[in-house]
Order: sequence, then C-alpha cells, then structure tokens
Amino acid sequence: MEIKDLQPREVFAIFDEITKIPRPSKKEEKIREYLLDFAKKHKLAAKTDQVGNVVLSKPATPGHENAPTIIMQGHMDMVCESNDKSFDFTTQPIPTVIDGDWIRTEGTTLGADNGIGMAASLAALTDDSFEHGPLEALFTVDEETGMTGANNLGADMISGTMLLNLDSEDDAEIFVGCAGGVDTQAFFTYKRSCAPTDFLYFKINIEGLNGGHSGGDIHLGRANANKLLARFLFELSGKHEVVVSEIDGGNLRNAIPRASHAVIGVHTSKKEEVRAMLNNYIADLENEYQGVEPNLKVSMESVDTPDFTIDQETSTNIIRALYSAPHGVMSMSRELEGLVETSTNLASVKMNGENTIVVTTSQRSSVESRKWDIARQVEALFLLSGARVEHGEGYPGWQPNLESPIMKISRDAYQELYGVTPAIKAIHAGLECGLFLTKYPHLDMVSFGPTLRDVHSPSERMFIPAVERFWGQLKRTLEKVGELKK
Repeated sequence: MEIKDLQPREVFAIFDEITKIPRPSKKEEKIREYLLDFAKKHKLAAKTDQVGNVVLSKPATPGHENAPTIIMQGHMDMVCESNDKSFDFTTQPIPTVIDGDWIRTEGTTLGADNGIGMAASLAALTDDSFEHGPLEALFTVDEETGMTGANNLGADMISGTMLLNLDSEDDAEIFVGCAGGVDTQAFFTYKRSCAPTDFLYFKINIEGLNGGHSGGDIHLGRANANKLLARFLFELSGKHEVVVSEIDGGNLRNAIPRASHAVIGVHTSKKEEVRAMLNNYIADLENEYQGVEPNLKVSMESVDTPDFTIDQETSTNIIRALYSAPHGVMSMSRELEGLVETSTNLASVKMNGENTIVVTTSQRSSVESRKWDIARQVEALFLLSGARVEHGEGYPGWQPNLESPIMKISRDAYQELYGVTPAIKAIHAGLECGLFLTKYPHLDMVSFGPTLRDVHSPSERMFIPAVERFWGQLKRTLEKVGELKK
C-alpha cells in the first residue's frame, strides 16, 4: 500500500504530494506555487503577503453564512536533517516508508511537522461531505528558523475570529499555551596560526545521537553533541598542549545537536595518551547514556597537517565557553505539572570564511522575564569568553485561556467522536500563536494534531491511526463552529 491510499484518503493523498515538494525554511517557493495551483484547481480564493504567506478561503455551506469565520493554520517549511550528507532537501522528495502503524523515512526528517497540518487544511477546503461556516486556511513561511511569516503576517490577510493551529504532536491533547523563545549568538574572531610541524593531527567525531526538538524533547535527557565534544577537549587541554584547526557541530537552532567534530593537534609524543583518554571517555559516555543514546559513536582518525590552527587564546576561550555553556531544562512550571518552564539549547558551532566562529543557542520559557534571564546568562558567559553577542528578535509566549470557547468546542468534538476527553495542556515548544495575537488580539485559538515522534530528527515518524482521529476532530470542530451565530 502507498501512503496516498491510507485512510483518511483525502488527507493522505495530499500529504503524499507535499512530501514530494522541496520546502526547506526560507526556500518555500515550490510549496507556495503548489498551494496557489491547488487554489486554482479547486476554485478557492487565494492571496499572499509580502513575506510569502498564503491564505486560501472557502465560503460557508449554504445556510451557515452567519457562522464565525474559522482559520486553519499551519506552516509551509520543514526542518531538514539527514543521516546522508549528500541528500539535497532543495531538490529531492522525502523518501517515505510505511512501517506498520507508522510513517517514517529512510534517514531524513519526514516533514509531517507541519506537512500533515497543511494536508488536513487543504482536505477540509475541498471536502463537500460536511457543513461549515466560512473557512480560511493560513500557511506561513519560515516557522522553523525564525517565525518570519507569523512575525510579518499582513494586517489584512485573515478575517476569522477563531484559529486552529494544526502544528501539535500528540493525539487526544489540546494545547492552549506555549513558550516564548529567543536566539542568542556568540561570535568569536580568531587569528590563523601556523600548524606546528611536530604535532600529530586527528579528527574527533561524535555522532549517532538521537537529537530531537529542542522544545518538545529537551526534558528527555538526550546528549548534546556539542557539549560532549567540548567536555573531551576541555579535559584533554587540561593535561596536554592542544591546538584546534576546525570545530563544527549541530545545524538548527531548534534541534538538539546530533553530531559534532573537531580537528585537533597534539605533540607526537602524546599520541597514545590521547587515545587512552578518549577510550576512557567513551566508556564514561556509554555508561552515562546507557539506554538513552544506544547509537552514540565517538571516533578519532588521523588527518593531514592542516593549513592553519586557531590562535591559542581563542581556541582556549571557545572550548571553555562551550563546556560551561548551559544546556537543557533550567526550571519546571509551577502551574502545570510536568511542563518545562525554561530551557536553553546549545544548538550549533560553525566556522565561516571570515575567521569567525559562530555559536548559536536558543532559549525558551513560558515566563517572559525568565526567557530573557537565561538569554542574558548565556550572553554573560560568552562575553566573559571574549565573544561578541547578539540576541534575535524572539517571539512571545501564548498565555493559556482555560475559558476559551474554541478550546471547549474542539474538546467536545473529540469526546463526542471517540469517547475520550482530551487533555488540555500547554507546550514548551514554540508555536506561532503568540505572534498572531500581537496583530490580531481578538483571536480565540487552540492547537492540536496527530501523534508525531522525534520531530526535527531523521527518526521523525507519524502514527497512522492518530491521523484519522485528528481529521475527525478537525471536521467535527468546523461543523460545530458552523452551527454558531456571529
């Protein structure tokens, strides 16, 4: 069976089409073209704004014209992570696989975050089997790397008063709040030094980690490849003279780093001591992460003498900064049991061609003041290490409203269909809802979706039976809103 033949077929057929369309963040041209072509094919009204967001709309079923307009919302882009470095997300379709009750891929992110939300919205716009009020479907750009679309949504793009964010990852759960976030970058400027000729050079590789979403998975205690690399380099440099030629780890601000590496040099007389230290370190990590990181791999291979090394002061500073930089859960919510309140992710370390090393971190919190508190702690650390520090614009959190009318409607819809009352929750991951409220403060919003696991990593997968329940909840919610009067 192919994905397009799964039930509900109207949703999976569209999802299958979406997986074949390249849509990395900031490169949504092809998926935008697909949406506009979809609108023409199905005679739906369509409009775009200056940043590339798209809204499709459909009139009410006759007799329901006076119902409130409801917005279905998802984002066009996807996180692009692959175990195969040659995989090109800008040209290649996602290699999907049906594995029992799950849809997964062959070593890449699946893009169900948020391809399934897009597919459900489009299916609802073309399904004439149920009655509804006026419908709008909002598709935003660049959610994963900066929420650019939500942050710059055109003032006249939507007219609805209720919004269904279809970007959550747990069946039978409805989200009414989320954390805010801000990125912090540190810039280290280095001088190039001559590589010592009496040194041996090695590439230290850390790979095979689970990674995952830096919001949804941050509490699971998974290893951060950048932290593991810095820990070994710190221990090694405390015992031997070490030069660093290259350092690189992680990719996206909202993904826990799965791999990192460094090219280092030590005196020829220290080769065996370094190997012994690494073997001991590997044993420590295997013990510490037993059952958490079963595919953790640490290796050391000899390489040729590099063209240059980073000056000693900068390499020392960056190793110390990475080793001491906070990562993980900082505090738990006092209001909602089990909810992470504040966290930080040491996301990536990259060298560019201008003698600069850029360290990117991402801070989240459901409390605005604590979001900035942890961001400034990270800033202070990197300032002490001699770096220049910049904060991004950030995005606000979404404060829960437990009296929300659309929350009660979507909750009742699920309960009526499946005999289970969904849990009402807030999420530590960032959603676009908080930004929508800055321009449309009247919006009444909830977020729900099918079960996804290990998003933002090549292990991402989607639970097929949950998609049918998600689709049923969406349709019944639209029906129930269609029965209301403005």
